[in-house]
Amino acid sequence: MGKVKSWCRANAMLVISLLAAVVTAFFVPPDRDYLGYYDLKTLACLFCVLAVVGALRDLHIFSALSQRMVHTFSTVRGVCTALVVITMFGSMLLTNDTALLTFLPLGWFVLSSTGQEKHAALLFILQNCAANLCGMITPFGNPQNLYLYSKFNIPIGEFTLIMLPPFILAVAMITLCCVIFVKPEPIELKSAPEKIDRKRTAAYLFLFAIAIIIVFNFIPYLIGMLFITLTLIVMDRKALAAVDYPLLFTFVFFFIFAGNMARIDVIKNLFSSALQLNPLLFSVISCQFISNVPSAILLSQFTNDYHSLLLGVNIGGVGTLIASLASLITLSKYNSLCPGKTGRYIAEFSAFNFSFLIVLTLFCSFLV
Repeated sequence: MGKVKSWCRANAMLVISLLAAVVTAFFVPPDRDYLGYYDLKTLACLFCVLAVVGALRDLHIFSALSQRMVHTFSTVRGVCTALVVITMFGSMLLTNDTALLTFLPLGWFVLSSTGQEKHAALLFILQNCAANLCGMITPFGNPQNLYLYSKFNIPIGEFTLIMLPPFILAVAMITLCCVIFVKPEPIELKSAPEKIDRKRTAAYLFLFAIAIIIVFNFIPYLIGMLFITLTLIVMDRKALAAVDYPLLFTFVFFFIFAGNMARIDVIKNLFSSALQLNPLLFSVISCQFISNVPSAILLSQFTNDYHSLLLGVNIGGVGTLIASLASLITLSKYNSLCPGKTGRYIAEFSAFNFSFLIVLTLFCSFLV
């Protein structure tokens, strides 16, 4: 029983999505229409990105590149800023949760190996904000982007123009926080950079390029997924085993939940009316209670205003701890490394996140 509880806590979003799907199935019994709920391209693209990123992470390429960058700085401010910037770029390419799973441990390694653990909470919070907000600029940076980009067939140029203004503001705010709140104390890193297997790295970067090409519809997603899967079966089966399958099944269950909700007349009328009044604000608020990925899937059933919805579910990723799955990942990692300090972490987390949320929501209200 203890193992079951532990698994449920570790996969809280999956459990919630399953329960949501089951509850709505009582109101809308399973039928043929269920088959139309799923966005198979989104699931395939997400699987490909997660698999290839897992293969790259096994090579320690991200740690090696990060360590080399960190070795060029001599202050806590410089190191923390570098780690936050790395997380920013990581979220643009790897998805926000994968970027955090990759770079949070590196951040702790750097701080703990130099006696600067006191900065862990602030660094983790800023890395979390960087992952949630900076992944908005690419269709594959945040899982909800991948879904909306595919569902509405948004041209890449239009997608970039929609997300660029809040992205620039978010980057400026996060960078400013690094400068203001992290002191320029001297720091020394003694660990040597890890060696990289260049041949495997080149092969996996090619697979990553294939994954991106799939997102942009240059090749059929089924062919691309098959090619990536077969290649990894030969080169790195561990990467396939390590894919975040709970995240994929979370999408599956939320597709069922959203599809059923759209077929319940009372819910349909309520959400349609609310979204007509202020789709941006409603989507931001929705994220605070049911997270950004399920909000994107659910609300997309009731509006075609993907401009406001894209902005809302991206900036809505900051705020409460459940506004984004990535925030729960960060909290879990911090708790395991710094037990007994959860209350202070949550207080600091809330202060930064709600400040970002208020500023970005006001800013984006002028863009729609």
